[in-house]
Parts: sequence; C-alpha cells; structure tokens
Amino acid sequence: HKEYPPCAEQAHYCYNPTGTYLERTTTVGTYAPNTWGLFDMHGNVREWCNDWSSSSLPGGSVVDPQGSAIGGQRVLRGGCWDCSAMECRSAYRVDLPPDGRSSAVGFRVVLAQVSPKQ
Repeated sequence: HKEYPPCAEQAHYCYNPTGTYLERTTTVGTYAPNTWGLFDMHGNVREWCNDWSSSSLPGGSVVDPQGSAIGGQRVLRGGCWDCSAMECRSAYRVDLPPDGRSSAVGFRVVLAQVSPKQ
C-alpha cells in the first residue's frame, strides 16, 4: 500500500489504500523468484549482511563491495513488509547493532552448487 512518488505532498512514498498490505511477513516462495532463482528478495524482511556499516562506500563499478572491516552496526538490505516502495530494493541500506531485533529483519541461507573437480 506504499508506492513510488510522485504524489501530492509526499516525497518518500504514496499511500494507496486500495493496495495489498498484509501487515506481516509472507511464506518464502509467495512471489516469483528473481533471475538468479532467489525468492522474496525485496519487501518481505530486510536481510542481514556481513558488512559493517560505513559512512562511505567505494564509487564506480564495484563487484561485491565490502563495507568497513570493523564497526558497531551491521548492514541490512532489501526492504521489508512495512517499508516504503523506495526502500524495497537491494541498493537501499540501513544498519542495526548485531544484537538488534525486529519483525522486519531476517536472514537468508543460500547454498551454492559446487561442481565436482574433474
């Protein structure tokens, strides 16, 4: 029920009372997977990252950018069930202390398929 602007006076999101708002997380696999076969990457729960929060990131084209090696807050990405539309994307970052808890925060276990050595 929170969509992208432009709209009236809001700059961060537009409220759409006719939109679907479940008011909770959903079962994994409720929505179609992305190109890499990962389900529910945006909008279910924010996901913990291994990176420590940093006030600056490397610029330009970077593959697997790494945050600071030390810090007090870990990075969360991907938006959540109660986030605005602008926050439901992989580039949107927020941070939380490692012991922080929220109904809008989770983690993802990914198993990478490894080819046997030939």
